Amino acid sequence: MDRRQFSRSLASAAVGAVAVRTPISLAADIDPPISFKLSVMLWTIYRDLPFEERLEKVSESGYRSVELVNEFHQWSDEDFRKFRAKKQALGLTVDACTLPVKGIVDPSKKDEFLSDLKKFLPTAEKLECPALIILSGNRIDGQAHERTHQACVDTLSHGADVAAKADVTLLLENIDPEENPKYFLTSVAEGFEIIREVNHPRVKFLYDFYHEQISEGNLIEKLEKNIDLVGLVHIADVPGRHQPGTGEINFASIFRKLDELKYNRYAAMEFIPTGDPVKALRGARELAGKSVHEKA
Repeated sequence: MDRRQFSRSLASAAVGAVAVRTPISLAADIDPPISFKLSVMLWTIYRDLPFEERLEKVSESGYRSVELVNEFHQWSDEDFRKFRAKKQALGLTVDACTLPVKGIVDPSKKDEFLSDLKKFLPTAEKLECPALIILSGNRIDGQAHERTHQACVDTLSHGADVAAKADVTLLLENIDPEENPKYFLTSVAEGFEIIREVNHPRVKFLYDFYHEQISEGNLIEKLEKNIDLVGLVHIADVPGRHQPGTGEINFASIFRKLDELKYNRYAAMEFIPTGDPVKALRGARELAGKSVHEKA
């Protein structure tokens, strides 16, 4: 859907915003409560529907937050205004979006990263988004691993000051080598090392369980040892990137451990549903609550 289509489709939604019926068909809060909050990475669901209808599906599934990648790149100021009205009508927030940069592995491009970050901050403000997802980028041929590691630390350290002034958090994400054999940060263990070396409250780690299960496994131990550095977790099962319960990851144990560790940030569903997406999202949400309150 292009910008004009988006603008037209949201126009009608904005006109009726006052009278909109929030399509939440189950309680948006888990009762009894759990320590962490739940979100949906929007790219994974209903990609053939207009944008605003996808938001409605998230709300219908019982979630109060979404994460975005590039859905907004061609929006006008009016598009952003209508989006804010729509998400307010649905009771939704944006908890994270992806920062469109090439990476942080090249020490010669630190200033370019900082410039891109500063340019993007007004967009984050328009989205009312408090956290930006950062990808390390691909390895540089001929550059030593240690130098690449240090480039990530140095670039994020400088980015932290920019982020702090804008009241946003930077989230460094791991990707598995099967999805991208050239990607630098395939190890959660090294990711946590980088965040610990940066040592800034505005730089955290996005722990993607799907990618780490493919890369190295041993998910819970690394979560326990580094919970203070985790700013966001992503949820999808292996293989196939489908909903919890379709593969080999014991998400009941992971949800239970997140609650035991008093993790109070977001766990975002980034899975490609098998079958009806609303049903799959509800099932994942219900599994989180059940896992915490019905001890194994």
